[in-house]
Amino acid sequence: MEFRVNGMDCPSCAATIEKGLQKTKGIQSVRVNYGTGKMAVGADDRSVYDLIPSQVRKLGFEAEPMENNKNMQTYKIEGMDCGSCAMTIEKHLSKNPSVQAVKVNFSTGKMQIDHSTNQKEIIKEVQRAGFDASLDSVRNRETSADNKKKGASTTTISGIFLALGFIGSFTGVTSGLITALYAAAIVIGGYKPARSAFYAIKSGSLDMNVLMASAAIGAALIGEWFEGATVVWLFALGNTLQNRSIERTRDSIRSLMNITPSEATVKKGYQLIRKPVEEVEINDIIVIKPGEKLPLDGEILSGASSINQAPITGESLPVDKQEGDTVYAGTVNESGSLEVKVTKLVEDTTIAKIIHLVEEAQEKKAPTQAFVDRFASVYTPIVFILALLVMVAPPLLGFGTWGEWLYKGLALLVVACPCALVISTPVAIVSAIGNAAKNGVLIKGGTFLEKAGAIQAIAFDKTGTLTEGKPKVAEVISLQNNREELISITRTIEEHSTHPIAQAITTYAEERSIPAMEGEAFKAIAGKGAQATINGVEYFAGNPKLFHEMEVPFHELEERMASLQDNGNTLVVVGTQAEVLGLIAVADTIRDITVQSIQKLKQVGMREMVMLTGDNEGTAKKIAGETGVDRYFAELLPEDKVSAVKKLQAEGKRVAMVGDGINDAPALATADLGIAMGGAGTDTAMETADIVLMADNLEKLPHTIRLSRKALDIIKQNIWFSLITKLAALVLIFPGILTLWMAVLSDTGAALIVILNSMRLLKKK
Repeated sequence: MEFRVNGMDCPSCAATIEKGLQKTKGIQSVRVNYGTGKMAVGADDRSVYDLIPSQVRKLGFEAEPMENNKNMQTYKIEGMDCGSCAMTIEKHLSKNPSVQAVKVNFSTGKMQIDHSTNQKEIIKEVQRAGFDASLDSVRNRETSADNKKKGASTTTISGIFLALGFIGSFTGVTSGLITALYAAAIVIGGYKPARSAFYAIKSGSLDMNVLMASAAIGAALIGEWFEGATVVWLFALGNTLQNRSIERTRDSIRSLMNITPSEATVKKGYQLIRKPVEEVEINDIIVIKPGEKLPLDGEILSGASSINQAPITGESLPVDKQEGDTVYAGTVNESGSLEVKVTKLVEDTTIAKIIHLVEEAQEKKAPTQAFVDRFASVYTPIVFILALLVMVAPPLLGFGTWGEWLYKGLALLVVACPCALVISTPVAIVSAIGNAAKNGVLIKGGTFLEKAGAIQAIAFDKTGTLTEGKPKVAEVISLQNNREELISITRTIEEHSTHPIAQAITTYAEERSIPAMEGEAFKAIAGKGAQATINGVEYFAGNPKLFHEMEVPFHELEERMASLQDNGNTLVVVGTQAEVLGLIAVADTIRDITVQSIQKLKQVGMREMVMLTGDNEGTAKKIAGETGVDRYFAELLPEDKVSAVKKLQAEGKRVAMVGDGINDAPALATADLGIAMGGAGTDTAMETADIVLMADNLEKLPHTIRLSRKALDIIKQNIWFSLITKLAALVLIFPGILTLWMAVLSDTGAALIVILNSMRLLKKK
């Protein structure tokens, strides 16, 4: 059975879980994958699986069965303004016997819940905790807009009563009426926070609603009705503004969901039928007219067109597509009419995977966020206890009046709310991940966003990353003047290989109608070439190193080989264990965008760009010069790429590795940050890498690095601003300079400034 594991922040966590669970009776096998956050468990009996979540929790992590996810419903939650609100909802709902599992994520504003009751009951329970919920669907978006209007109207009414009371105090209105106006402002504006506070206390949470409600009630009890009403109104206004701002950051992801049409035109015989995308099945044929968006992923059966793939890959220019090419949901058909065979259901499309991965990414806490949350969880109770001591201790010891110290204690209660600090990191991370996703870059979590901002060196795999990855035969040299036979032998050996060079030779032979021979005993020689037996003779096709090891002489070819290699060609030598029959020179072309991207990375201040290649020294040197990389490692076997990355790390650099996500998996895993390219075509790349460039080029890499660095700067600014604001407020309480309403203004104002500062990341071009 498979489980999803949350809370792992390094591969040693995976090892801890494996060792811990292997000691549990009835468990036969445990395999935890840190990269994907998944765990596969084999057990004697199905009942053992029920124990696993509690056993994993004891080890300090969270595990949920992946098959249960099918029963999970997703709700959109309105009104959360910090992480403690999410905790309050979780604790409140988990006490309901009808709820099997619940998980609320503040960053995405979503709740996943597995329950045995009805939708209305769940919404009612969330409302009891002081928040609004709706099933996460397009139909319910209007309802959430209405909820926002309701929240704004109570704030407005509360503000009117506060203003009337304030004006009345200057116009000779009786004190009883003024107090009544202030009391009305407190009740109307404070009803929702008070209700939330009640459920927070009931579920054992100490959130900002508890602190604010305590301050407002305390102010009323000591006769400070104006202060109490101002506290409530400022808090309500601050919450409304915060919620609207946070919703804008969440919408950066929701807008991705809106790029796919809800219906598709399905071809049935000679009829065209409009169907909801959920009802379209694999192998159905859909018709896409010019100007329409593609509703599902598929393969073109007939027609040719230019497709704007920017929503998926971030590429600025449309891509020409023809029969047999893959197309993606959410992209725009710009010219010709297309018939497309559906290859993926609506929930499995590339855009659906992107949305899922981005939402998962937002749920993963960055190291800074985890530290801030730990700090806040200690800070709040300490300041809360300190506030109680300030209210009681000085008057008992004869220093000042009860009223004076109760007021200072209430101000301290408000300052105990670390809202701006707690919100400082997640909003910045959500904004940056949202910006990246819109530009065709998947950042798998806050951890990787922070790592990208700290990278000093980037190692690039050469083939398919810096170059097109589609090499072509440049020259054929036959020593026995039988060119066609040499190509035929090489085709026979290489037809069984998927290596780009092997495919280049096979294509070259096909184009010239040179057939393969009858062969047997086909064998790949890792990092060196391949072999096959033809007519009882063993033939080899591989790099010069292979023939040097077999001690086969090259004779007059040495000079020619050196010249070809110096000109950037990769050589495939063909022969037997006794002699060389000839060689084929293959050259790969450098992508136009590669040179521009490397220049931009240098402008960003990247310290070192390194190329890793299995090619010979001459080819590597030529390509390094053309692309503008600072350094190269040549003649590498696949495992040598790992050693090259480790060497760069040993030099004290934080290293990112850029590859295709499949062949380069070991090097991607070894680097501090693994970046896969061409994610739109490969599910493996989307699963394994830390950052995925959806386009098949490096165009968006400089933007990703700039965005990550900007995000780090903004997070630091937010944290320092939050801490300094709190410290200033704490210092000003004791001389009596800081009033209750100023304390609320400093708290909600700081939170709002932090959110607006983070939202700058959404607009970064």
